[in-house]
Amino acid sequence: MQDANIRKTAVPRFEGVWVPLVTPFADGKVDEDNLRKLVRHVRTHRVQGLLACGTVGEAASLDEQEQARVLDTVLAEAEGLPVIMGLTAGNQAAALAMAREWGRRPLAGLLVAAPPYALPAQDGLLAWFRAIADAAPCPVILHDVPHRTGVRVAMATLLALAGHPNIAAVIDCGGSDEKTLALIADGRLAVLAGDDLRAFSTLCMGGGGCLCACAHLRPDLFVALYEAVRAGQLAQARALFHLLAPLAQLAGAEPSPGPLKAALAALHGFSAAVRPPLLAANPLLQDALLHAAAAPVSRADAGAGG
Repeated sequence: MQDANIRKTAVPRFEGVWVPLVTPFADGKVDEDNLRKLVRHVRTHRVQGLLACGTVGEAASLDEQEQARVLDTVLAEAEGLPVIMGLTAGNQAAALAMAREWGRRPLAGLLVAAPPYALPAQDGLLAWFRAIADAAPCPVILHDVPHRTGVRVAMATLLALAGHPNIAAVIDCGGSDEKTLALIADGRLAVLAGDDLRAFSTLCMGGGGCLCACAHLRPDLFVALYEAVRAGQLAQARALFHLLAPLAQLAGAEPSPGPLKAALAALHGFSAAVRPPLLAANPLLQDALLHAAAAPVSRADAGAGG
């Protein structure tokens, strides 16, 4: 574990606004040119870092070569901005191999969720996360996302994992304020909201930041929200959150990332195609999301953090 400890102290803190990137497709293949354009656009808004091959990036529909292509494209265009890689695997041998492979790149960390479909008990989850953290040459970020994996990572399990020297943070999509507050109070893991609608409350409770899908669409407003809370400007932060909440609600009205990808495609000029079994977003929903994203922002709301 010595190498993992050295790497853990060398990476940036897991705080601020992190953006989970969509994966554009052209003619059924990864559209590297437009992926690079998206990275260039997002990195100009003072975000803390990027996630490649998360849920929003349709990682489950990408084979390992495509995932590598996405990751290498993002790293090449990030210009030093920290990058987290999602680790998508259904069995431990594959997960350990991928952790070692992805960890050969200059990553800020690996985002790891419970294995899908297996529905392991909490002892099984402990063993799963610890094995990956032992093998990974970069920090592991836990992804507590029960609506995707079908299993909740219990608070006791998360607190046990917090003692692992190569587990640095948790992306909290568990929907429990009690669990969120307990993790923040414990202080050993950085706690980032993974649900757009809980970004404001998590930050106000003392969370370190957020990994929010709609930050891809309006990174400027999410950064302003984060900076307003950190500065204690809660009225300003609340006004910004009220602007962002409709985006989150609309983006979640159909399976992710269909609505978000359609809106981004319209704004940035690439195909809105998603891979089966996902379907393209309803055009009326796309229009509503674009309208919400274009809502006027007052100078007072936008000026948080300077």
